Amino acid sequence: MMKSQADLAQTLATPTVVADSALILKSFHAVVGRPLLPATGDARADSRALFDAPFAVLAHGTQDDPVFFYGNACALRLFEMDFTAFTRMPSRLSAEPMLREERQALLARAAQHGFIDDYAGIRISSTGARFRIENVILWTLTDEAGVTRGQAAYVPNWRVV
Repeated sequence: MMKSQADLAQTLATPTVVADSALILKSFHAVVGRPLLPATGDARADSRALFDAPFAVLAHGTQDDPVFFYGNACALRLFEMDFTAFTRMPSRLSAEPMLREERQALLARAAQHGFIDDYAGIRISSTGARFRIENVILWTLTDEAGVTRGQAAYVPNWRVV
């Protein structure tokens, strides 16, 4: 776990995390047609608001075996991990082995259509706790130059199973 709240605050204020948060917020609005959160015009404040949001948001990159590069506080609680550990984890490990093929099919469908808003599935935390995510919006992260940077998920609902 992170050593302190000060360490977490320092991590969240890094240019990389602030830029990743901006990418998530801007691309959601561009793809889905509505803001994920009200924008303040202050990138650091918007980044902190995304981290503290009452819903989970997570994002992975474009590697052959994509690794998470972002998880907000809600996502970190669900997966029972700190930010550093979460952002080193291949995203496929968020699902149990027998559910990874289904997860991959949904990711492919989102990539093909830009986003999907009917994503659901069982996920597993670092301690083995299982939870079902529901009504998830999964979208392709595209930067302002049109380059695909990965995929992200907005998870408004979940329940322990």
